[in-house]
Amino acid sequence: MGSWQLRKKLVGSDQWAVEEKTSWQFLIDSGQLRKVKEMGTLRDLTVYKKSFATAMEIYEMCKTFPAAEKYSLVSQIIRSSRSVCSCLGEAYRKRNYAAHFISKITDADMENGETLVWLDFSLACKYIDNTRYQDLRNKNEEIGRLLGDMINHPEKYGVVF
Repeated sequence: MGSWQLRKKLVGSDQWAVEEKTSWQFLIDSGQLRKVKEMGTLRDLTVYKKSFATAMEIYEMCKTFPAAEKYSLVSQIIRSSRSVCSCLGEAYRKRNYAAHFISKITDADMENGETLVWLDFSLACKYIDNTRYQDLRNKNEEIGRLLGDMINHPEKYGVVF
């Protein structure tokens, strides 16, 4: 058996968490012991890795856009693609509060949707070809499915109810 730690879960709360130094967390709530899987670190999440890589790909792609788009399309698509990651970071820190976690993941999904709109404009303005558009759209949709899974099954991501 690993080493155990007892710590207060929420300030001013009657909930205590007992943690074994593994990937599982044991929560004592109202006298009952529950086993909850830990999320690991933010950077361990597949959705974070994919959204970060896609944001960096979009950043590199935008370097080829006309200078006239610097403060409109370029800034918007870079901002929205990066915001997916930043919302995930906020959600990770709020995983002890289910409603807040789901709210932040919903924000990440919204930013992911906005990124797709800017990709649509990039294609319509002929700044990217259809092959690149389809590749980025597929990545965007996969990120959306992963975010949807987090919204529908927050307990799989270390959220304590």
